[in-house]
Amino acid sequence: MREGRGVSIGPDVQIDRTARIEVGRGARVILGRGVVIGPDARISAHAGTVKLGAGARLCERAVIVAHTGVEIGEGAVIGDWAAIEDAAPTFADVERPINTQPVLASLVRVGARAKIGMHAVLGAGTTIPAGATVEPYAVVRDATSRS
Repeated sequence: MREGRGVSIGPDVQIDRTARIEVGRGARVILGRGVVIGPDARISAHAGTVKLGAGARLCERAVIVAHTGVEIGEGAVIGDWAAIEDAAPTFADVERPINTQPVLASLVRVGARAKIGMHAVLGAGTTIPAGATVEPYAVVRDATSRS
């Protein structure tokens, strides 16, 4: 992975050769010092900014999809197969098809040294405090975690 096309890579960053970083027009991905991107992990920045702070780790097959923005704090760990997406369909009107209803898009924040367990899912608007732990297979959406 080379720097450019919306990707900023800090010193000592390790990106596995099977990892993928996709950046849409006008979107940005910022990888701080010492970030580790594991095997088959993926970052898809369609819009907004994805920022991984110094020493953050995106483990094997973890996925970040951004339409507004995702911020991962320093030293945070996103576990294997975990998923973070800052947009979700709404379905308030049961008479209308989901694809005709508005999309909820809101910044996702993971605090410094937080740990997101394997297979956990963080949805739009989620804030995980510094040092918190999200258990494996947990689904956190539209709320502030108090873990």
